[in-house]
Amino acid sequence: MDENIINVQNLTCAYGESVIIDDISFKVQKGEIFVILGGSGCGKSTVLKHMIGLYPPAAGEIFIDGDDIGSAHGNMRLDILRRIGVMYQMGALFGSMTLMENVRLPLEEFTSMPGEAMDYTARMKLSLVGLEGSADKMPSELSGGMLKRGAIARAMALDPKILFLDEPSAGLDPITSAELDELVRSLSRSLGVTFVIVTHELQSIFSIADRIIMLDKETKSIIAEGDPRKLRDESEHPLVRSFFHREFEDKNKKSSFVVENI
Repeated sequence: MDENIINVQNLTCAYGESVIIDDISFKVQKGEIFVILGGSGCGKSTVLKHMIGLYPPAAGEIFIDGDDIGSAHGNMRLDILRRIGVMYQMGALFGSMTLMENVRLPLEEFTSMPGEAMDYTARMKLSLVGLEGSADKMPSELSGGMLKRGAIARAMALDPKILFLDEPSAGLDPITSAELDELVRSLSRSLGVTFVIVTHELQSIFSIADRIIMLDKETKSIIAEGDPRKLRDESEHPLVRSFFHREFEDKNKKSSFVVENI
């Protein structure tokens, strides 16, 4: 039995003539929390956007639950997209709708459920993320952490097998970020959903990730893959060590110092 729910094969991502990611391959196992990380501009979000079908690959294939999202069209493509949910970096909730209306929207668009059933489902998703008391609030009335939780609730509206989160900790204070990490762990345990998360926050990586890939801007490739704790402690790759130990190298002075060691 194949335990891989995502299979990325020889993926190249490009904008016009500009190649961002060149010929990478990796797999994501069912039920795991998988993190894509790397320095600024390395292509983390670009890879995620290709995985959710926003952009077609310049080359290669992306299989979601056995089906190639890059070549799928029509009803087949819609079927694949219904198996995934996405939380965008800033939440992307519609400002003219209440929180409940935001969560209810995918149900209105993609199901024929009665209105009362949609309301019940939306409230249930909000309850899962701890926002059952905020259903009637507008996005402008919510804190940054609440916006992220609301976006996760909307992403779960259609009971997807995979949740993609783009920089979930961005803009959050450390306490709120830790609470969001705990929510991800809780949802992973209780629902068995697979998470693919783009982040560069070390605390979150060590807190939630089962496995990671690390991208490199210069080589446009994967330079590390595996358990982040093991990579932190054992990797001899200079860029991997620099990232995990927050080392800054002054090439002129031939020396380095550790900014933060987690």
